[in-house]
Amino acid sequence: MADSAAGAPVLRVALAQLNTRVSDIEGNLKMALAAHRRAAEAGADLVVYTEMTIPGYPAKDLLLEKPFVRRNVEALGRFAKAAAEGPAALIGFAEPHEGPGTRLYNAAAFCAGGEVRQVYRKWLLPTYDVFDEDRYFDEGEEVCIVNHLGWRLGITVCEDAWNDEHYFPHQRYRRNPIREAAGADAEAVVNLSASPFAMSKAKGREDVLAASAGRHGVPFLMTNLCGANDDVVFDGRSFAADGAGTVRGRAAAFDEDMLMVELRREGGSITVSSTEAPSPTGMEELRRALVLGIRDYVEKCGFAEVLIGLSGGIDSALVAALAVEALGPGRVRGVAMPSRYSSEHSRTDAYALAKALGIHCDTIPIEEMFARVMEELGPHLPGAGGVTEENAQSRLRGLTLMALSNATGAMVLATGNKSELSVGYATLYGDMCGGLAAIGDVPKLVVYELSHYINKSAGREVIPKSTLTKPPSAELRPDQKDSDSLPPYEILDPIVRAYVEEGLDAEEITARGFEGETVERILRLIRKNEYKRRQTPPTIKVTNRAFGYGWRMPIARGDW
Repeated sequence: MADSAAGAPVLRVALAQLNTRVSDIEGNLKMALAAHRRAAEAGADLVVYTEMTIPGYPAKDLLLEKPFVRRNVEALGRFAKAAAEGPAALIGFAEPHEGPGTRLYNAAAFCAGGEVRQVYRKWLLPTYDVFDEDRYFDEGEEVCIVNHLGWRLGITVCEDAWNDEHYFPHQRYRRNPIREAAGADAEAVVNLSASPFAMSKAKGREDVLAASAGRHGVPFLMTNLCGANDDVVFDGRSFAADGAGTVRGRAAAFDEDMLMVELRREGGSITVSSTEAPSPTGMEELRRALVLGIRDYVEKCGFAEVLIGLSGGIDSALVAALAVEALGPGRVRGVAMPSRYSSEHSRTDAYALAKALGIHCDTIPIEEMFARVMEELGPHLPGAGGVTEENAQSRLRGLTLMALSNATGAMVLATGNKSELSVGYATLYGDMCGGLAAIGDVPKLVVYELSHYINKSAGREVIPKSTLTKPPSAELRPDQKDSDSLPPYEILDPIVRAYVEEGLDAEEITARGFEGETVERILRLIRKNEYKRRQTPPTIKVTNRAFGYGWRMPIARGDW
């Protein structure tokens, strides 16, 4: 540890990137104390944890339950006492207060010598996308400078670092906590974060925050949450930047880690030194995010196994491959449920996939069930056929999977992709059944790209070649293809992305070169099928805007 005299020339900071579990206060406390011991052994002077370490993030309406908040405060006190020996700590918790408003702060406690010595209350409360912090917290107002071993450290929490006017011309907030901390003579700014993952976001996050450090001339250290809670994945990649805006250290992506950062006074300036873990991009980044999302959802919910309906199609093949990587082949069970419309190659592909993945695959034909159901329902369904018969097959498959789930305790993974969910090309109580929509935020074209990447990375045919090359089909009627009902995915996916993720209107999308009638049709389908999406299982978020908590559209609405 550094010399305890004022103005110690070196400060060693451990950024403790942990995978906490929402509401598992005892488990999170145990995890934090284990990290504190590791930091002490590594010679750290200060350990910085993530946002809301003790209660977990996002705790949502648990924060409205007073006993939950009291337990989190009591756990903070126990942490401070247990961490009395060794480095000081900055740890996130929910702090109650008696003033007006919600009576709760999103806070960071500075613990040293067995007690809580200072508390910083988060200023900027995001209320967009998956965030709803105004619902739970009040805004803090005071700059917090911690003087530790003679070092002046400005304390911030996550969103506090995201209001740089040079990067965001439209200011969402009236204050810039980084600028104010630097103005209060902070020698470095520390940030406790729970910044969610989205494809290609990590580079932008580093660019924005490192540039802010350079603009204000102060080193910036961020500890980011790693893991998945419900539908949101946190990618870690905690990092440190120097006062010139150069990234000097980065923790692992999608894994727990502890990044040791050394701040050193040299000739009137402060140098920052650390190590840089690689930061995956493209399909590798997406693969790791989905694997982490599946693993944490299944394990944090307490399921031992998962069930996947294997159709021989690309979507179920990708979900199965990701699930095996997340959980291991012994915890993944495939179920093939052929009907009269299931092609021979689809059956063959399903079995080939199961063999390549090393998973057990049951075969439960639905043909006799389907014939009996239609025989019984026929007299009550004048003009039955078409979509009614197609959906009956899908729902019998959903019934079969849910019956197996009830009998075995395994959770069903739904296999629909974002393109299908966008326009309603999925069946309620059929292929939408399950506890988690593993690829529900992955567009169809990306499903293919990721599947090819998995095969290439494995150096073998994990997903059968014919699955990758045959035209996509639900196989619910003779010779059916997705293109019978939908425009090609090369057209559909960019339109969906422009509307859902970029917020463009029909006129703006058409200006990109798409046929106006097609654009209008797709947007009508997106609006029309909100009632279906509301009944979709939680969907792992991997884009800037997913269907789920961050997409809050009314169901009963006029088509303006």
